[in-house]
Amino acid sequence: MPNWIDACAADDIDEEDLIRFDHEGRTFAIYRSPSDEYFCTDGLCTHEQVHLEDGLVIDHTIECPKHNGRFDYRTGEALRAPVCVNLVTYPVKVEAGRVLIEI
Repeated sequence: MPNWIDACAADDIDEEDLIRFDHEGRTFAIYRSPSDEYFCTDGLCTHEQVHLEDGLVIDHTIECPKHNGRFDYRTGEALRAPVCVNLVTYPVKVEAGRVLIEI
């Protein structure tokens, strides 16, 4: 049975940006794409466990604020060194103006 968690209002996230969401001792990053789609990944970079909330979002990538490694936040794919381990991604849906993530 899916476990959908209400994370935030859709309007809380600017286009081409992200917000941090913490839940039950875990941290996530929720993104809003240039085409107004929403995505969710683990919130910590796989390289040195730095939170991605201060990273730079451009198009469909998130750049880690510490060593500039990049990920495609739609798939979690590691795109640029020093990151080499993909991010875990989570299903997202928007209902009644709220962003829900499935954990």
